[in-house]
Amino acid sequence: MHGLDFKPLTPSVVASLADICGREHVITGDEHTLRKYSHDQVPGEKYAHMPEVVVKPENTAQIAQIMRLANAERIPVTPRAAGSGLSGGAVPIYGGILLSVERMNRVLEIDRANLMAVVEPGVITNHLDAALREHGLFFAGYPMSEEFCFIGGNVAENAGGGRAVKYGVTGRYIHGLEVVTPTGEIVQLGGKRIKDVTGYDLVHLMVGSEGTLGIFTKIVIRLLPRPSARAAILALFDDVSQAISVVPALVTSAALIPSAVEFMDRFCFVETVRALREDLPTEKVNAALLLEVDGNHEPAVLQEAEAVVAICRASRARNTFMARGAEQIERFWNIRKQIAWVLKRINPIQSIEDIVVPIAAIAALIHEIDQISRSYDTQIAVFGHAGDGNIHAIPTKNPAHTITQWEELLPRLLSELYQATARLGGTISGEHGIGHKRRDYMRLVMEESQLDMIRRIKLALDPNSILNPGKIIPLD
Repeated sequence: MHGLDFKPLTPSVVASLADICGREHVITGDEHTLRKYSHDQVPGEKYAHMPEVVVKPENTAQIAQIMRLANAERIPVTPRAAGSGLSGGAVPIYGGILLSVERMNRVLEIDRANLMAVVEPGVITNHLDAALREHGLFFAGYPMSEEFCFIGGNVAENAGGGRAVKYGVTGRYIHGLEVVTPTGEIVQLGGKRIKDVTGYDLVHLMVGSEGTLGIFTKIVIRLLPRPSARAAILALFDDVSQAISVVPALVTSAALIPSAVEFMDRFCFVETVRALREDLPTEKVNAALLLEVDGNHEPAVLQEAEAVVAICRASRARNTFMARGAEQIERFWNIRKQIAWVLKRINPIQSIEDIVVPIAAIAALIHEIDQISRSYDTQIAVFGHAGDGNIHAIPTKNPAHTITQWEELLPRLLSELYQATARLGGTISGEHGIGHKRRDYMRLVMEESQLDMIRRIKLALDPNSILNPGKIIPLD
């Protein structure tokens, strides 16, 4: 798919886009505004690329018209939700049309009889949560960036989150999709049915496809009753191995299923506590866990929380703190959620990685990361969703290194990190996706026969390769 013969944008195409969406919803020639759509949250200008035009459709029919026009003119189209991704997936690396779903932001239906919601792709995840709260319901698959990410992006990446260890990731809750195909057809996949094995599972082919196989215009989400009782435990440890030993003890316990098991290394925990001015001990703390249990019976939740504390103490936790009220629980969660932003303020020259291994391999992965960090004389901050084996490793430029040295060592460092992860039965992304940031590392974790299957699916649905080209599949 390298060397695709795309054509440049012309005034007549811009005029046609204006006819479809309205002139005020077509942006071209305004470099300042276009630049906002040239990147996502991946650090580094090398991952950014300017679109030639940004269009903001408001309905399915307009998107279908845009895709038919783009096919006829051989112009690439990059769909974009909130632009909060961490893989470069929403970056228009071939220029062309950037299609933003930001105007398609309605919660269309909350169906209490079937425990389903129907939403447009531009709905902010927290806005859906607020609407569901009134009905005593919730969307269990939401990610950690729920304050600003869009549902459409969550589905495109099959995003995970802090509570995936109990509830699973986004894809578990997606039962239906309205999709505009790369060639401009409108198709209805799935629905409000709980069970459906009629033909191939096209819904979940689309989920996690990173905007390369279709553009979501309506999303059917399964809902759950909102837990009425929660408790969180913050446990601090002298040693990383002590903290990690808690994870298999918890997740394999027959007595309870924690809703969250989050890991923070010393650097992440200490720097974030300091930044937030939290009154928590940091001396000799080399690892921290944030754990949560939830349910609908307060005494049972409290009993489970006490069992979690006992397991932590059996693994020689230095301190344990329990929170039961919503305000205190969110205080603990805020430490975990702010880590990425604190690290970015300390040093924005970094690479945000999203590796994942089987749960039993977490301790070995942490050891491998430490060895790689020492080998490259480069700090690698570590935090993430330990309960499901998904670790965020953040290599950060050593201040003693030049930019040139950093850019030379990073690809080698990442190759070693990914290969170590693969040896442990893992892979290079658990929730952030491949995009074009990780695209050229795919062969480290996937056989050529698998990549060829992906290529054939892509070309079957997108014969002109115009929808989000240059993502996921290695170019050579």
